[in-house]
Amino acid sequence: MSDAMDAAKAKAQEARDALAETLDAIEDKFNVPKRTGEFVDKAKAAYEKNPVPWIAGGAAVAAVVIGLVAWAVFGRDDD
Repeated sequence: MSDAMDAAKAKAQEARDALAETLDAIEDKFNVPKRTGEFVDKAKAAYEKNPVPWIAGGAAVAAVVIGLVAWAVFGRDDD
């Protein structure tokens, strides 16, 4: 009976360890500040490697924003 009890305890401990590992992985995945930091680091590295697409993208976003503001200010009001 002792062997069966020891085996059950060992199996329970393995299950607890697996659950703890899974919960740690989930916590790591949903750690927003950590993920944000990783994203910023990747973006910085990409910009340092080749800044041209970043500059072009920034200019495109600026053009869209300026266009929307101009449309809002100078657009016709049909009221």
